[in-house]
Amino acid sequence: MIIYNVTCNMHASVEPEWIPWIREHIAKVLGTGLFMDARFTRVLVEDKDGHSTFSIQYKANSKEALLKYYDQHAPELRKESIEKFGERVLSFRTELEVIDEYNVRRN
Repeated sequence: MIIYNVTCNMHASVEPEWIPWIREHIAKVLGTGLFMDARFTRVLVEDKDGHSTFSIQYKANSKEALLKYYDQHAPELRKESIEKFGERVLSFRTELEVIDEYNVRRN
């Protein structure tokens, strides 16, 4: 299993516009059928410059599914982001391979 992580940093003043937009964007990414689910989180760091950081983690069954996403969908979806936010939102992407998963089950 592969986690495709997108980390986004922006000035806090951009959040009211960006958060509703990213929720729709996540739905579009999931709509490709290449990911099983997604998690949208805020990175909890103290930023004295008034910036916010978020992480979106998409879970894919395989590296092949992620490569298909890169090839068939990512260029257009990234273009939408760049056209709407330009340099106001800085993003970087990482790929994570899941080795093991652990859960605590409570009775």
